[in-house]
Amino acid sequence: MVILFLLLIILASVVLGFIVLVQNPKGGGLAGSLAGISNQFMGVKQTTDVLEKGTWIFAGVIGILCLASTFFISGSSTVSAKVPETSGPPPPSQSTTALPVPAQPTTPK
Repeated sequence: MVILFLLLIILASVVLGFIVLVQNPKGGGLAGSLAGISNQFMGVKQTTDVLEKGTWIFAGVIGILCLASTFFISGSSTVSAKVPETSGPPPPSQSTTALPVPAQPTTPK
């Protein structure tokens, strides 16, 4: 489910980036070029209104998707290494032979 949200966020971000790049705050640029094609249907003013509304809509969609995706990310998905619990030194080996004790040097008094 998280991957679905990630893909939707990326797609909405790409569309938002395209819409922002098409706009020009002074009314020229690519928006003017595209308006020449669609001028028969909408006009230049309506083209900039559509692009501005699209900007706000896709910005809102990205925000909502980001907030909604947090509900589907489980809190226990963090990677934690399980360390075996030990309460002291390792158990002694099962050897039955005793090790020789080193001799104590004697010193004269």
